[in-house]
This record gives sequence, C-alpha cells and structure tokens, in this order.
Amino acid sequence: MWFIQPKQDYIPEIPWKHADDSAVMAWQVRARNYNTFVTNTILFVLALINIGAAYAVSLLAETLFFSFLVGGGAFLFFMLISMSVTHDTTILVYRFTETVAEEYSWKPQEAAAASFLKWSAIILLPIVGVLILMDPSLVIASIGPLGMGLMAWIMGSQQAKQSTSRHEEWTWEKTEHIKVWRKRSIIALTYQWKPFSKNSYYRPRTHFIFCRYCRL
Repeated sequence: MWFIQPKQDYIPEIPWKHADDSAVMAWQVRARNYNTFVTNTILFVLALINIGAAYAVSLLAETLFFSFLVGGGAFLFFMLISMSVTHDTTILVYRFTETVAEEYSWKPQEAAAASFLKWSAIILLPIVGVLILMDPSLVIASIGPLGMGLMAWIMGSQQAKQSTSRHEEWTWEKTEHIKVWRKRSIIALTYQWKPFSKNSYYRPRTHFIFCRYCRL
C-alpha cells in the first residue's frame, strides 16, 4: 500500500494557479520525499524489537503450531505499524510552464492505512474467533483484530478533520543551481528564498523534484 503508484490521474483535477499558461510538462509520482537512510535504519531497529515482541507473544500459546501462528501474526502486525511510521509517502503532482513550476502534494496513507486496517480486522476477527473456540488460551490473539479496528476508526476520524494538501511554486528565472541525483531520480533546484518574518533576509533554499512517470 505504501509503494503502489496512484492509478488515478490527478493532473486535470488540480486547481493550478497558472492554469492559463500552456503546460510544457506535467506528471505525478508517489515518493518518500525525505531522508530514507534514517528511516530505513529506524525500521531495522524496530524490526529487531518486533521480533522480540512477537516471540514474547508466541509464548502465550500452548502448542507449537499455535505458537508459530500467533508469533507470525504478531510480527506481521507490528511490522505493518512500524512501516506506517517509517515509510511515509507523499503524492506529488507537478506542472511546468515556460516561466513557472507548480507542485501540489498531499499524504494519502491515512486513508489507505485506515482502509487496510479496517478490512484486515474484518477478515481476521472471525478467524481468531474460530481459533479461540479450538483453544481458549488464544483469547489474547483477539487483541490484534480489535486493535486494527480501533486504529482504523481513529485514523478515519482524524482524516475527516485534517487537510494535508500543499501548494508550492517557483519561477525559472530565480533558479540559481540545478543538480540531478540519478540514484533516486531527483532534481534539486536552488534559489533565493525569504522566510515570512520582519527581520529575515534572503537565503539559499533547495527544492527537490521527484522525476518519474513524466507526461510531455
């Protein structure tokens, strides 16, 4: 869910500020627009912690089969929660004209994660119920589906109150340096930028453009 590119074409739906200007290029991409080395390292540490937590949960089962089942399910659940934190993604939509570049961005994972957790809880709850009937000691396993349902409800409530859409624009004539990072298909634009404060002064600012799925 975190790495699937959006199939919907958002470009015609965006309220572009310079829609009257002819577009030279426009595209959209879903990307992790931050330092991925740090978050990947955090995920590795969390994975080690999740292994220990899953092993502790597996000790609650009486048989070896149910021990593997409960431990594996707990590890999968813990990893999904960890990845929802460390592998945050953003949908970026770009539109370039001869003079101006615009970018709209928002984070879609709240809706995707809520939907995933809701349906996971719906599917897993009857399965766990059957397992509890077979072995009452597995009642602790019901915490997983119930927790998923609770998180889906919380995320859905927060999403209804929040709007994460963000718009940015910059002109080509103010761009001073352009660098390309081929490893992650990123273009870095450096230009002078002044923060919104009285005593501030212009300072260099670098904006990263994620280049995939371009449409000329």
